[in-house]
Amino acid sequence: MSSPSRDGTQEGVEFIYEDDGSVTARDIETGLARGGDTRADALRALAEVLQLEDGGGDPIDDPDEFLQKELNINPDDLTEHDDLPEFMQ
Repeated sequence: MSSPSRDGTQEGVEFIYEDDGSVTARDIETGLARGGDTRADALRALAEVLQLEDGGGDPIDDPDEFLQKELNINPDDLTEHDDLPEFMQ
């Protein structure tokens, strides 16, 4: 459901029911979206990304340590791209 805000822009959340049974929640104002198994899961994920978009969250002091401890990714296994895609140059 959406409604105009005081400045005339649309606000609210749109729910999209996917073919696999999952649900995507999309913030109408920003266009940001996140999914989950239920509406509640999708809303929780969307709330988190909106908070991060607004500058919330904690900074990562050591990205390599974060990758290893939190995501179980060995930073040495990652490769760097030598050339940026044309649209990023």
